[in-house]
Amino acid sequence: MKIERKPSPLLYPCPVVLVASASQGGRGNIVTLAWVGVACSEPPIIGVAIRSSRFSSGLIQKSGDFTVNIPSVEILKEVDFCGAVSGRDADKFSKTKLTPSPAKRVSAPIIEECPVNLECVLKGVHKLGSHDLFLGEVVATHVDDELINEKGEVDYTKTKPFVYVQGQYWGLRKPIARGGFSKEAKTREKLGR
Repeated sequence: MKIERKPSPLLYPCPVVLVASASQGGRGNIVTLAWVGVACSEPPIIGVAIRSSRFSSGLIQKSGDFTVNIPSVEILKEVDFCGAVSGRDADKFSKTKLTPSPAKRVSAPIIEECPVNLECVLKGVHKLGSHDLFLGEVVATHVDDELINEKGEVDYTKTKPFVYVQGQYWGLRKPIARGGFSKEAKTREKLGR
């Protein structure tokens, strides 16, 4: 039996990322976000939802770009801090000791401690209500070399990402299946394998 509840964004889990932006004075800012997702594969576009009142919202709209930095569990405390404190009140790079590095194609910095970094050019902002949806085209991707396996692919077992589920951070343990496995199983059945 299902229980109907009032409408809410009860989508879970949500990936946790650090979005970095550049400011006019040169000091970068970081905001922790969990309402993030792939919006398009060709061209590659990432969507991030940010409250218009957030410091990062104005910075991204002024600069026209941002970076999406995927953290690992090793920097969970820093990630949580970047979501709990406003960049108007604190230099988050200084407070967390996270390392900003120049990006190759955008003005926003990438965060060295994050194993994967996506440089994004702002393609549009859609005002939705409590949040604005920022769409960024990925123009460069950086991956720590120790994450690349012998086939040249990212070894996700080494990335140690985590997700956000209704107020809590959750870790990920291991893959449980590869996408398309059900079709492969049916094909094997049909072939008598």
